[in-house]
Amino acid sequence: MKDYYVAWWNLENLFDVEDSPQRPDWLKARLKEELRGWDQATLDKKISQLSHIIRKMNAGKGPDLLGVCEVENKPVLEQLANSLSGLGRSYRIAHHDTSDQRGIDVAFIYDGDKLEAREQFFYTVLKRSGTRDLVQVNFRCESGLELIVIGNHWPSRSGGELTTEPYRIIAAETLSYWLERIQEIKTADAAVLVMGDFNDEPHSRSLTQYALSTNNVTKVNNAKAPRLYNLMWPLMGEGQGTFYFDNFALMLDQFLVSKGILQQNAPIRVKADSVTVEAFPEMTSQRDYPTPVRFGRSSTTLNLQGFSDHFPISLIVEEV
Repeated sequence: MKDYYVAWWNLENLFDVEDSPQRPDWLKARLKEELRGWDQATLDKKISQLSHIIRKMNAGKGPDLLGVCEVENKPVLEQLANSLSGLGRSYRIAHHDTSDQRGIDVAFIYDGDKLEAREQFFYTVLKRSGTRDLVQVNFRCESGLELIVIGNHWPSRSGGELTTEPYRIIAAETLSYWLERIQEIKTADAAVLVMGDFNDEPHSRSLTQYALSTNNVTKVNNAKAPRLYNLMWPLMGEGQGTFYFDNFALMLDQFLVSKGILQQNAPIRVKADSVTVEAFPEMTSQRDYPTPVRFGRSSTTLNLQGFSDHFPISLIVEEV
């Protein structure tokens, strides 16, 4: 039996430096004020803070697979991956430049000695223009089995939860469509792990009615449509969250799995009780809830001892 430690983390605006030559002109104009003062020293500190937490994952061995969002471009992601040297890993990157209006991407960092990225796809979520693509990578595990991973960063609640809900419903419908395509091209028992910052909670309509996720294993296993089992319900029931608004816990970051992972005889499974919100002490501020310590931005409020406004989540995938 082989285990894979899988994590997801919204890195909170991991932007390239203010005068980056990698940034297209349209994005320079949009981010001009937001990135004021975001220099190389600030970026280096941000990466150092993120790296400190990533290194602590998996009992100090680092993740086998890490999904991330709010990364501006591949060069910044490479800097983060390079900062993890010394773990004995051969980290590689699966990344796609999205059409998001703030230039923030979804990507994966993975150990090339344990996983091989065989195919990669992206699906553009449209409002009036493209935003926050969904990124799919088909990984080959050490035994030759395939694990399909889909990274998500759905449109934010900025402007109001209900006002922006239709955009997340569009993202959910996009995800459901591609899950149907996966079943058609692969099999109904394909092992699919969906992860991301959904900007909605497990009980939200976008997740339950449109992404067809549930906390009922029987529904997932017996459904003809590609339903998903949401692994975050137990932690949410304990009052845990990954993001906090008005000092209130929200479970915005989630893992969901297909029936190809749930079935008792599935060759790839999630280890029981392994799903965790990784709230390490140094990244946690104790208020009524253990809120994450933000790093922020130099143009607003910057805390060089901070990390991100989201906690990471993790689980163990077992290859039986």
